[in-house]
Amino acid sequence: MIGLLQRVTQAQVTIDGDTIASINTGLLVLVGVEKNDSEKQAQRLFEKIINYRIFPDDQDKMNLSLQDIQGGLILVPQFTLAADTQKGLRPSFSSAEAPERGKQLFETLITYARQQYAKVETGVFGADMQVSLINDGPVTFWLKA
Repeated sequence: MIGLLQRVTQAQVTIDGDTIASINTGLLVLVGVEKNDSEKQAQRLFEKIINYRIFPDDQDKMNLSLQDIQGGLILVPQFTLAADTQKGLRPSFSSAEAPERGKQLFETLITYARQQYAKVETGVFGADMQVSLINDGPVTFWLKA
């Protein structure tokens, strides 16, 4: 399971002109599900997301986690993160999980996140979403669980 973490000062997800998720300071995480991912990877990814120390402390060092600052979290499913881009000029999605199983694992991630953290918002699996953000730094990390 892949998470592309973006530290933001604000972010939102819109579908058909309606804002379905919105945060101020926190993380926008694009989530890709690969074949052979499991519930264990979903839990591990969330643990990394919530505890990854990428927010500045009082000395401007990246020593604080999302949990430390009690920031917002938006989880957005993004099928294209699992693309194989090694050959040619068109991505291959052979390593991406099938939609039904991908949705199930994304929902497992959401359930686990909401059990562990109060400020969780989400995009919608399979929907045509517009995601906007102000990346703080910019700070972006690619995590794999």
